[in-house]
Amino acid sequence: MRIDAHQHYWQLSRGDYGWPTPEVPLLYRDFMPDDLTESLLRHGITKTIVVQAAATVEETEFLLGLCKTYDSIAGVVGWLDLEQENFTETFELLRKNPHFIGLRLMLQSIDADEYLQRPHVIHHLKWLETMEFPVDLLIHAAQFPAVLKLLKLMPNLHAVIDHIGKPQISQQETSPWQEWVTEVAQYPQMYCKLSGMVTEANVAAWVESDFNFYIKHVIHAFGLNRVIFGSDWPVCLLAASYDQAVSILLNNLPEALTEQELDDVFGNNAIRFYQLETTHFIETGV
Repeated sequence: MRIDAHQHYWQLSRGDYGWPTPEVPLLYRDFMPDDLTESLLRHGITKTIVVQAAATVEETEFLLGLCKTYDSIAGVVGWLDLEQENFTETFELLRKNPHFIGLRLMLQSIDADEYLQRPHVIHHLKWLETMEFPVDLLIHAAQFPAVLKLLKLMPNLHAVIDHIGKPQISQQETSPWQEWVTEVAQYPQMYCKLSGMVTEANVAAWVESDFNFYIKHVIHAFGLNRVIFGSDWPVCLLAASYDQAVSILLNNLPEALTEQELDDVFGNNAIRFYQLETTHFIETGV
């Protein structure tokens, strides 16, 4: 089974999106499941994992509501305020919906080192660690040290680095990104998404070879059983079509992968990480 493990839907009229803005006209419109159907069919992708785009519980509930109508959605990676006193109660309410499969920390625009040392944040992340609940980490490359500090505190956190940690591919930056990736990969519960790379490249003049080092290094560090494909649609449209986002990964994977290994990268690893071997997933007929 093929899964796109990182994409977004949004409906601007809901009014809780800080981004996109009118200054990004390509993305400043609604993007809903029907807009993605043809692309998924073209690549034999039967399921997607929808990731939050707004830092509100209301958006998470909106995305969970879409699951009632669209069988293509395997699950939702939502958002919750880790500093909220009633975090666990809100979490348990959301978890009554079997499509609530993960939580994302939007760290890229804040002081991640300071945030990840706040008492309530640490307390609730440790609680999620004991539950082995999937956590997405949205960071840029300079924030890897904050993540590594967190992992020393809770080495069994079941987490995935989004967008390979956003190195500056446009500058062909490799170090210290590659060393940090190698260090994070030493934690066996950590995964990495091969997603969101094209928008870190020269959006107007990238070529597929620009991504070769990054993809190969992530796979070398994490292995083929802890890397996950995601298109980052529709954000990828700033630099590439859905077809191109898929092609970038396919054409930079190690040569001579077996069908089993391809299935792992494009589906099985996502099923394992997000614990989709559940009743709600099986009942959809997949």
